[in-house]
Amino acid sequence: MNIHEYQAKQLLQHYNVSLLRNGVATTSDEAVKIASEIEAKLWVVKAQVHAGGRGKAGGVVLARSLDDVKKAAEKLLKTTLITHQTGHEGEYVESVLIEEGCDIAKEFYISFLINRDQNCISLVASSQGGMDIEQVAHDTPDAILTENINPLLGLKDYVVRKVAFSLNLDVSLHLEFVSLIKKIYKAFVELDAMMLEINPLVLTKDNQFLVLDTKASFDENALYRHPNLSAIYRSQKSSDIDREAQKHDLNYVKLDGSVGCMVNGAGLAMATMDMIHFHGGTPANFLDVGGGATAEKVAAAFKIICSDPHVKSIFINIFGGIMRCDVIAEGILKAIEETSLSLPLVVRLQGTNRQEGLDMLEKSGLKISVFDDFDQAAASAVRLSK
Repeated sequence: MNIHEYQAKQLLQHYNVSLLRNGVATTSDEAVKIASEIEAKLWVVKAQVHAGGRGKAGGVVLARSLDDVKKAAEKLLKTTLITHQTGHEGEYVESVLIEEGCDIAKEFYISFLINRDQNCISLVASSQGGMDIEQVAHDTPDAILTENINPLLGLKDYVVRKVAFSLNLDVSLHLEFVSLIKKIYKAFVELDAMMLEINPLVLTKDNQFLVLDTKASFDENALYRHPNLSAIYRSQKSSDIDREAQKHDLNYVKLDGSVGCMVNGAGLAMATMDMIHFHGGTPANFLDVGGGATAEKVAAAFKIICSDPHVKSIFINIFGGIMRCDVIAEGILKAIEETSLSLPLVVRLQGTNRQEGLDMLEKSGLKISVFDDFDQAAASAVRLSK
């Protein structure tokens, strides 16, 4: 789960991380009100999107008067911002962050992330923070320092001091730097974050460290432990299909193909998509109904697939373990009745109560292509989609 910059800063505020005064606005009038309350000589108006590269794309605007703040907010709000991370479709800007400016002496890059290769959390740092950090990583990888953190010991002061020396920080700044990095690490661990990036972390001309920009993503499987993050997750905009899938606890991902897929189990779902590709087709979705789905849940999944106008055929591939094949068949028949299905339907049922499920489909009198063989079923679904 990704969150906006202003939301990440609100979380960091609870850990006493040094931040500039700021506020989030959804209208230009709100932006002016926030700026007037901050009472600064310089403000920064930043588009709130789930993507980096905003500065180069015009999503970060400096304002030296309240009138400039209003113009910047009007320019950014209700527009689509396209950066190198959003793709050609871009992201719609619903809110802007208004933040006071500061005198920057030096910019750094700091991030914590899950290092799956080393089974630990890694601290990544560079003395060349800012908008061009991706270019720095590409052109001069030696400028990026990575410290793997022992999961039993946690982040020790000597590790942070090693980073401080690598960043060429004056020794007089080490104590403050260690304190700040350990606060950020504590937030990362306690919030079950997957990635927490500070870019840039700035050193001001009066030798104060400040978090100027931050990006964060979290493990959705741990949201039940964090009511505040769950609230953010529920409030995030998603498509009607995504909301419907969440409502029925379905693992659904929209894809660009024409073969709609309904499968139980993530492994079988991936194998099903591979088999569709093997036969020259493209899957329209990843949809895992899980191991203990009810007929109602199956019907809901079926209707979600049918709601995609790009779907030209539907492939239902079920291995009945905990999930019974007759329950799947019941859900299929219920959904067909409710949706007046006109698309070609291919069904492969194996496992618990397989014969009962097949009998239900056969007695329905509906035109359903039923297969025992996985390969043949996938080939048929692809052929029918064309």
